Amino acid sequence: MYQRKFFLRLLVIFLFATTQNVYADGAEKAAVCGACHGADGNSLNPVWPSLAGQGVDYTVKQLKAFKSGKRQNGLMSPMAMSLSNEDMLDIALYYEKQPLIIKSVAADEIEDAEKLYRGGDKARGIPACMSCHGPNGAGNPAAKYPAIRGQHAEYTADQLQQYANKSRTTDQQQMMRMVAEKLTEKEMRQLATYVSALR
Repeated sequence: MYQRKFFLRLLVIFLFATTQNVYADGAEKAAVCGACHGADGNSLNPVWPSLAGQGVDYTVKQLKAFKSGKRQNGLMSPMAMSLSNEDMLDIALYYEKQPLIIKSVAADEIEDAEKLYRGGDKARGIPACMSCHGPNGAGNPAAKYPAIRGQHAEYTADQLQQYANKSRTTDQQQMMRMVAEKLTEKEMRQLATYVSALR
């Protein structure tokens, strides 16, 4: 009995130490990322995404897409080229643990978007956004659907536009492309503003 408790304590100490090392490694490796995405993952520039609170699997998937060329960006593609799989995981783990700063928006800017986000538009074949991204925009890490709450409205609207014109193709089963092409530009802007304030 004593031996079992001893090994259990050792395991807890090992896991705690390992977690702390991964966190420290991630913080160090993410330092260069902070120039655009913010030291704590809260980007100050609305064209660059905030990464704070984003699911690990989703962040790693996007970094791999930039590295492989499946997703293109003049800044991100060369940055991802130098990252190993371990680097990507460490960075993603670091950002996932950072608290996201949520913006405030006026209620009149989001009324129509809330209906679309929560209920979709059956007549146009648009599912509710929350069916994948969750009622508060926290995403579904198990299904690798990203957290979108608190994201810059300008960035989100741009991504919706890229899905609509098929210049971004990293979505599962073309889900985002099929949805985005049915949205008007106004709806994209309104939805982007709405999710930026989700808590």
